[in-house]
Order: sequence, then structure tokens, then C-alpha cells
Amino acid sequence: MNKTDDRNFARVPKSRIARMTKLGSLASRVATGMLTEGVRQLAKGNRPKTSDLLLTPANAIRVADQLAQLRGAAMKVGQLLSMDAGDLLPKELAELLSRLRADARAMPISQLNHVLETEWNPNWQAQFSQFSFYPVAAASIGQVHAASTHDGRHLALKIQYPGIKESIDSDVDNVATLLNISGLIPKEVDFKALLEEAKHQLHAEADYQLEARLLRTYKSLLADDDYLLPEVFDDLTTRNILAMSYVEGEPIESLSNQSQFIRNRVMELAFKLLFREIFEFRLVQTDPNFANFLYNKSTHQLVLLDFGATRPYPDFISEGYRQLMSGAVTDNRKMMQDALCQIGFFSQPIEPQQQEAVIDLCVQACEPLKFNGEYDFGVTDLATRIRDAGTALSMEQGYWHTPPADAIFLHRKLGGLYLLAARLKARVNVSRIFMPYSM
Repeated sequence: MNKTDDRNFARVPKSRIARMTKLGSLASRVATGMLTEGVRQLAKGNRPKTSDLLLTPANAIRVADQLAQLRGAAMKVGQLLSMDAGDLLPKELAELLSRLRADARAMPISQLNHVLETEWNPNWQAQFSQFSFYPVAAASIGQVHAASTHDGRHLALKIQYPGIKESIDSDVDNVATLLNISGLIPKEVDFKALLEEAKHQLHAEADYQLEARLLRTYKSLLADDDYLLPEVFDDLTTRNILAMSYVEGEPIESLSNQSQFIRNRVMELAFKLLFREIFEFRLVQTDPNFANFLYNKSTHQLVLLDFGATRPYPDFISEGYRQLMSGAVTDNRKMMQDALCQIGFFSQPIEPQQQEAVIDLCVQACEPLKFNGEYDFGVTDLATRIRDAGTALSMEQGYWHTPPADAIFLHRKLGGLYLLAARLKARVNVSRIFMPYSM
């Protein structure tokens, strides 16, 4: 979740009409910007394409700003598309949507107080010795406040924006309409399944009591010294408020100037956790947002904060990925092909050369697993190569294929770890971490 300042407060529109009005206003402002830019280009003797007019810096700011004010599904869909479908979307649109991963507005105190009175009672402040009305973080679904109770508990309260649950389906549909009329996504690309999956995930993320259960599950699964998770307090937890113990730690992104040991350890723990999630727990927290992790330097523990985007993985998917990664490590393309079929790839008609290109892409993505020794994420261009190969596969070879939802969210998490490892310039023996699970 993102740090806030005084400029980041904006009232969350609750009603469907208010939210639709916001999106309609966005469309009008973008269209006006396109017209203005078109006239300017024509005056210079240029004949710009519609996509060039839509993807101006000014329009990018308009879209990101408006969706950030809506929060909820409208903002989350932009985040999901920017990470999950980056190789299907034009680069400029992906960059526009990616702005939403770092832009959130906190609700004003009056609206916050109304939420707290509704969830607890009008005299809710009586149970706290201290409550910070200024949020320590804000994101698409809710914001976090620090508080202390009279019995000595130091809390992190995750408070959901009003109207988010009720707006999910209509917001997703409205954003889909905007994407369709933009003409930026090729007609051959069917992203309806992704948007339906986004609805399903958003409803799960908006269920704070479900997240409380998942947090407890992870605490029992990770009952060791490497990971630190908050406790849940049932007496203050509701459908729209998740009350947890306040856990200390350094933001992951702030560790870039720390010692190589700390940076390596952080990523070793992150990769170790992901493989345990896939192959042991069959339960994966799929949100790669860096803000979901902290690092406690005094205990050398990785702090895990957010479990809203956690999804179970059936055995056949888990085993499919074990087979896929093992095949990549041993250069067994037939094993990889069988694994991809088991996971749900190639369910649509595909030419043999396209199938081989997909396998090539998977081999490339598994490069850290194949490397014998510490893989240096700080000097590799792996993320760029994977992106370019995915773009070439979808755009140049015409392979308009939407992977299974389970694959999309898992790839999203793995890609996020690669980006974090590159940001920290970490050196990690990923092959050794994967070895216990290889076939």
C-alpha cells in the first residue's frame, strides 16, 4: 500500500450513478484532449493515428487520476491489466495503466468517521487510547490506520472504502467498455475471462473476514523463524475492517542501499515462500505489490502483510508447474509441452511454431532456475527479454491466447518477484531453492 500525503485525500464516490458519472467525465475529458491534440498535429501537417492521440501524456494523467479517485474495482482492473496482460496491450496503454499501481487517494476524515461509526458504534473512539486519523497507507480497496487500545495492543486497522463491494461488478464492466471503445486492444484479444476473474478476485479481496481466516492459515503454515505475520483481533474485525497487530519492518524498496547479504536474504525468503506456496501449500498470495512485504532487520525476518489476493491451486495445476519447471531445468521440451497442456495452455487452436514459441518463452522465464549458482538479478535483462518475447508472440505471430486464470495470477506473482530482485540487485541461488521440488 502506498504512503499518503495531504494532497492524496479525495472522497470515495459511493453510489453507482456517482461512479458512472466519474467514468463518463473521464471519457469526455479524454475525448476533448484527443481533439485538441489532433488539431495541433494537423496544423503541423501530421496525420496522427487515433491511438497516438489517445495515448498522450495529458490523457495518461487524466485516466490515472480519475481511476485513482474511484478506487475499488475501477482502479484494480487497471492494476491487473497493467501486470497480467502487458504483453497483449500496446506498450503505451500498459504504461498508462501501470501508473495506477502507485497512485491512491485516502478518504477524508468525515467519510472515515462515518465508516467507523457504521462498523463499530458512534462512541467507537472510547475503546482506543490513540487513533491516527492520518492513514499510514492507502490502496485500491482500503486504507490502513495505526491505533492503540486501552489494554495495550498496538494495531494496524485496514479500513475498506465505502461502497467498494457494491461497485465491483459495474466498475469492471464500465472499465471494460472504456477499453473496448478505445480501440487500443485488438479485437482478436478476448480479455472477458480475465475481467470475470478480476471480479471474482476483487470480491474475495473485499471480504476482510475471509482475509482474516487466510492470515491465520498462513501463520500456522509458516510457524518458523523466517517469516513474521500479524495477529488478527476478532473483537475489532468486521466485514469492512480488519484489525491486526502492528508489525514493524522496513519497506522492501528501501533496502536497495542495504548490504548484499540483506538484499540476497530478502529475495531468498521470497522465492522460498513462493515455491512452498505452489508445491506444498497449494495456496498462493498472488499480489506482487512490493508494499505487501517488509523486512525486520533486527530479527532478519520477512514480514508478510496482505492476503486478500490469495487463491487456492488445484493439485493438477501445482503438479503441472512442477513438471513445467523441471522440464525447463533439464531441457526436456516434451515434458514442458505436456505440462502446459495440463495447466490449460493450448486449449485454443495453435500452430506448431507458435506452440514452440510458447515453450521457448517458458524456458526463458525459467532462466534463474536453470542457472547453476547465484543468479545475479542486478545485471540481467531477463524481464525485458521476457516482455519482448511475449509481445512478439502475441503481436507478430498473432497468437491471441488468454492463458488460464490460475496461470495469469501465478505468472503475475513470479514476474513481480523478478522485478523486486532486479530492484534490489539481489544474487539468489534459485536453482538450489527449487531443487527439493524438481522431478
